[in-house]
Amino acid sequence: MVLWVLISFILLSQIPANAASLSRYSGTRRCMGVTWTVTAFAESISKAEKAITAALDEVSRLEQVLSDYKPTSELCQLSALAPTLSPTPVSPELWEVLVQATAWRDRSHGAFDPTVGVFTDLWRKSRQTKRMPLARELVAARNASGPDTLRLEDGHKVSLLKPDMRLDLGGIGMGFAIDQGLNILKDNDIVAGMIDASGDIGVIGRPPNSAGWRVEVDALGRQPEKNRCEDLPPFFITLEDASVTTSGDAFQAVEIEGIRYSHIVDPRTGIGVVGSTGVTVIAPDATTADALATTLSVLGPEAGCEFVEQTKDCSARFVWYEAGQIRVQTSSRWSTQTSYSSQKKIKTGHK
Repeated sequence: MVLWVLISFILLSQIPANAASLSRYSGTRRCMGVTWTVTAFAESISKAEKAITAALDEVSRLEQVLSDYKPTSELCQLSALAPTLSPTPVSPELWEVLVQATAWRDRSHGAFDPTVGVFTDLWRKSRQTKRMPLARELVAARNASGPDTLRLEDGHKVSLLKPDMRLDLGGIGMGFAIDQGLNILKDNDIVAGMIDASGDIGVIGRPPNSAGWRVEVDALGRQPEKNRCEDLPPFFITLEDASVTTSGDAFQAVEIEGIRYSHIVDPRTGIGVVGSTGVTVIAPDATTADALATTLSVLGPEAGCEFVEQTKDCSARFVWYEAGQIRVQTSSRWSTQTSYSSQKKIKTGHK
């Protein structure tokens, strides 16, 4: 089911002479555990409805490929085969995400790892029981994860090499789905559109008579109004043909013996990232933004800033609590105007 919203918007100089006006249309659907909103400027409701529905259908289809929650998804079915007796063929979409995920694993020296799923499962249980994973569970999980447990073979085939291993593409899959949804909008001749997956956002073009899409960002991740911290107000950025993602522990964290553990797990140790942190990443595409935000959350501000400096056309803003105070650190390309277009270089400046 798609819920529709229409906001009239008169288009002036940006449209062809034969087009009198564009209107803003939005459709929503729940996918991948969150609410997705697709917004498009179009000449008619029929054109907008076709494009938005097609984009949301693509996201729903990709959920059946990439979800680590749905037992029937292609990813879960693949994990259930571990260890695979022979290389297993996978769909082009799953193959593409696995290729990108392993590239991020190699580049980050394991701070990002698609085999982290066995740890993810342990910490989901810990958030329910409020207890640390047992030492023997962590040892078993370490034996079932890491670069030596996953091999990408010729012909879009995958080998899972250890029993009980579990793939988890939660740190990149949503971004990939946003990018594919934006491609669907383009295929339907939408030149200005946005996909908002409850805080993970990708845009194409810009709304009429504007500098770009003005996006509100929560420093620690998308939070309900009542839960927002007054000391960490949301801020705004302006995007054109780009993406923004905030990775934080606003919702999914657990406090055990006075220590706060994030839902984001460091694949190198199997331990949830400690502390209340948030990382906002601006990147040319949502896949990069998603994977980079996850990686930086694990690396932390100091190593993370060094890492993002080596990532083309990307910038990041770290926010965390330390000794009862709020700390903020930005990469050198974080714009003081918080504006970004993938058609231009990011303006430099620290805050």
